[in-house]
Amino acid sequence: MFRITLPDGSVREVAPGTTPADIAAAIGPGLAKAAIAARVDGELRDIMRPFEGDSQLALVTAKNEADALELARHDFAHILAEAVQKLFPGTQITFGPSTDDGFYYDFAPKDRPFTDEDLPAIEAEMRKIIATDQPLIREVWSRADLIARWQRDGESFKAEWAAELPEGEELTVYRAGKGEDAWLDMCRGPHLASTGKLDPNAFKLTRVSGAYWRGDQNNAMLSRIYGTGWLNKKQLDEHLTRLEEAAKRDHRKIGQEMDLFHLQSEAHGSVFWHPQGFVIWRALEAYMRRAIDAAGYLEVKTPQVMDAKQWEQSGHWGKYRENMFVIPDEVPNTEDEGAIVSDAAEWMALKPMNCPAHVLIFRQGIKSYRDLPLRLYENGCCHRNEPHGALHGLMRVRQFTQDDAHIFCREDQIVDEVQAFCRLADRIYKDFGFTYSIKLALRPEKRFGTEEMWDKAETELRDAVVRAELATTEYGWEELPGEGAFYAPKLEWHLTDAIGRTWQVGTIQSDRVLPERLDASYVGEDGERHRPVMLHRAIFGSYERFIGILIEHFAGRFPLWLAPVQAVVATIVSDADDYAREVAAKLEAAGIRVETDLRNEKINYKVREHSLAKVPYLLVVGKREADEGTVAVRTLGSQGQEMLSLDAATTKLRDEATPPDLR
Repeated sequence: MFRITLPDGSVREVAPGTTPADIAAAIGPGLAKAAIAARVDGELRDIMRPFEGDSQLALVTAKNEADALELARHDFAHILAEAVQKLFPGTQITFGPSTDDGFYYDFAPKDRPFTDEDLPAIEAEMRKIIATDQPLIREVWSRADLIARWQRDGESFKAEWAAELPEGEELTVYRAGKGEDAWLDMCRGPHLASTGKLDPNAFKLTRVSGAYWRGDQNNAMLSRIYGTGWLNKKQLDEHLTRLEEAAKRDHRKIGQEMDLFHLQSEAHGSVFWHPQGFVIWRALEAYMRRAIDAAGYLEVKTPQVMDAKQWEQSGHWGKYRENMFVIPDEVPNTEDEGAIVSDAAEWMALKPMNCPAHVLIFRQGIKSYRDLPLRLYENGCCHRNEPHGALHGLMRVRQFTQDDAHIFCREDQIVDEVQAFCRLADRIYKDFGFTYSIKLALRPEKRFGTEEMWDKAETELRDAVVRAELATTEYGWEELPGEGAFYAPKLEWHLTDAIGRTWQVGTIQSDRVLPERLDASYVGEDGERHRPVMLHRAIFGSYERFIGILIEHFAGRFPLWLAPVQAVVATIVSDADDYAREVAAKLEAAGIRVETDLRNEKINYKVREHSLAKVPYLLVVGKREADEGTVAVRTLGSQGQEMLSLDAATTKLRDEATPPDLR
């Protein structure tokens, strides 16, 4: 008999062959109906999978939303694959994982790539499969039998993958339905007990794209079908509404409408900032400089290109080279014949990050323990060789500028410095109107340094957050195993925007590896050399991505201090042109970014046009306003207007346009 321990501590003795579903049924019919899966010794499993020995059991219901969504999305992916093969015989299947908001599956079509026009028919077929309530049965196969089955069925991609899985790994297959005609897929699971456990109205196929087999552009091009899947129709509808709102806020669309920036193929992943967009950049840069100056940072500037030997010594050449742009250190061949670069060229690289260069600055001259902490800041332009397919507007680029800083400190200063950074980040994010959660990313599998070093670094970051009173549910405190950098654990700040999306932005990392590898030291109170600890930190993350987030968060309706054009003075009649220029001059003298609109157009046309351009304030003037020295102030998004004297309007706009840190 097996001893099964339930969450309340009670123990049930059951015979071999018993499943979690059997225990749910023994507890009561309500639980038997609600239970959809099980956690056995912490592992999420099928509810129909028999116990294999004494176990800890927790039954999973729809109330355990994270687990329930993972199961549902995994099942939707399998049903998608089955539907496609029924509708398009000869299509080969590859992989189909769940995602953060749905699922996808990659296919090798027999005749032609799939298109968005195929999606309605596939959706209809998926609903038929759900309605049949097919059981999803887990089976363990031998490697030889599974490969033979895939080869027999013409599934060359599955056969290739099965042949490469590690020896000794259990190969599991899920059978949808019964009998010889049952549909099979190789999968670790788990799955729901049957297709009928899904809500047929809780999913939608969204788009089709291309994808390379196993992510390698040298392999076959596949058709990837994406979908979104939820537990019920209400959740799906809410998600689709969020997507619709997100589409309206897309920073690429708004950026074009407001003439902020553009991207083009001549410079993949690099941004062409237009004058209006660069106003926002400069406002952010000035804001951040005031913040770091007040916090005791020293601004520096470091080279874009450094010798490969430096990157080898830092460890980036071995761990990060695939993401670096490398440059031959020689004069290229200028003749028509022959290679442009010889085999003898030494290599250099565009910097993907600023930290090694900051260590080199720290190493100039002898540093004393009295010089620490030393906080070096740089608006550092970096380059990373991101795949073309991964690039996405301002959110994923190849050239970007970090608000980057490195704090060199003694061991006894670490917690205080991290705590001070937490307070600085808190103030800055609140100035922009964001709420946030904070996470601790712990040691990854591939890493530098000793276990003792990692234990110490993780504890220091954790203690700093506790002392800053941020390690609470209010701040979404969570620890993330395996997600730290290869040289250090890190704290992460996840901002929540106006429509509930989260963005990972700020970080601080405690690093003892790089100072060791690059031989950074200071003279301690004892007269001996000691290694500083290096804290890597950023708040915006990168200016490009942070501006993209701001565009979508505010939907282009920036607070006045960030708006590229803060006010437009528009005339009703040409007789007011001179007064409009006078108004604009006064606003400009008060520091307001102002334009005039003196065109011979109706005022309603001007109001509509500047509203679409998301200008925060429109100051309308006609003959009466010119005679009285007043302006009619229209605020973006409001229907009415406010009559103010020119002095009062100037004061109102000047006060509101003052950056939050200067008020």
